[in-house]
Amino acid sequence: MTEHDQGEVVDAELVDDQLPALRNQAQAPAVPAPKNDPDAWLSDQAREDVKAGIADGTRDGYKGDMERFAAWCTSAGRRPMPAAPQTVTEYLSYLKHTPRPRTNKPYGPNSMDRIIAAIRSAHRAAGHEPPDTMGARKVVLGYRAELSERKDPAAKPRKATPADRAVLRRALAELDRATLAGQRDAALMLLGHALASRGSELVPLNIPDSFTDLPDGGFSVAVYRKKRKCWQDVTVVLDPDPDLCAVRAVRRLVATLADNGHHTGPLFLRMDRWGYLAPPMHRNGKPIGDPTGRMTVEAASDIVQRSIERTGIPGRWRSHSSRRGFVKSARQAGVDIVQIGRHGGWDDKSKALIGYIDEEDAQGDNNPLVQIGRKAALPPDAASGT
Repeated sequence: MTEHDQGEVVDAELVDDQLPALRNQAQAPAVPAPKNDPDAWLSDQAREDVKAGIADGTRDGYKGDMERFAAWCTSAGRRPMPAAPQTVTEYLSYLKHTPRPRTNKPYGPNSMDRIIAAIRSAHRAAGHEPPDTMGARKVVLGYRAELSERKDPAAKPRKATPADRAVLRRALAELDRATLAGQRDAALMLLGHALASRGSELVPLNIPDSFTDLPDGGFSVAVYRKKRKCWQDVTVVLDPDPDLCAVRAVRRLVATLADNGHHTGPLFLRMDRWGYLAPPMHRNGKPIGDPTGRMTVEAASDIVQRSIERTGIPGRWRSHSSRRGFVKSARQAGVDIVQIGRHGGWDDKSKALIGYIDEEDAQGDNNPLVQIGRKAALPPDAASGT
């Protein structure tokens, strides 16, 4: 599983305009634009350069959505591009009522929102005006309302459960940190929390290139923030609790890796069940996987899920749990939202971060009812400030 599982939108972090058009697909002829701009074209090289600037999860998800839409259009005798607004509305209605083979359930509203975004994105990339999707969005709104009235979980976004310090403490207690695998898993969870990183930002880290030691005993980590397409140097300090210290966990892992002959390259390596580092993998006789032994984002997510599920704590645990857990830990400590956002690489206007903060404030000391109750419990003179 990944933080962007197929068929779902995670924490509203997908974008609407990030997919090159499908090419070489069988479809009805496109209707030419009213005004043909002779310069409105891209070379194959430029298209590839554009694709390189799109997050892998977003690109793959949108590509699959558009391929399925085109296939449905072919079977329904409709034109996929440029699509008529009624075609998109009809397709969303079809999705609402048609079970998928893999799950035997129809798509949920959140997946349908992503599908609308994929169709609009593909039109822009192909030089077409995106179709009006008001009707399609009304289908989704009505569907979400129906599911909400039935109290169906599909009405709500599927989010990773935050793994804060309390959760991490219990998960780490289940690891054998004398082993290389235990040290790797501990470092992965603690560093993910300290950096507020996505799994896709954590697994690319290298030793020693990604780390710079600091005079106070901590280190700075060069993190490439995938969604914002920018580098960030994140300072990680020594934690007063050695068991929860990301700096100590990473340095211990690095030392053990060096003892096993691994001095440079990926920090987080795949291992087999016997603890061998970077074992070769094959499928149908052909090598697969990163030749350097770097673990995948899916593997990082599996580690978080497996480690926390051992504790029996209920939740939906993914590598994104560390990122959300950082927000929860920081908010519980009274850290300002601006500081939280800048440390974790969120945009200043990030709706995802505001949503995380709202959820945490609703459950903690910042809940208005908690504050009202505390003030009501004070003696009259103290409550009035006299």
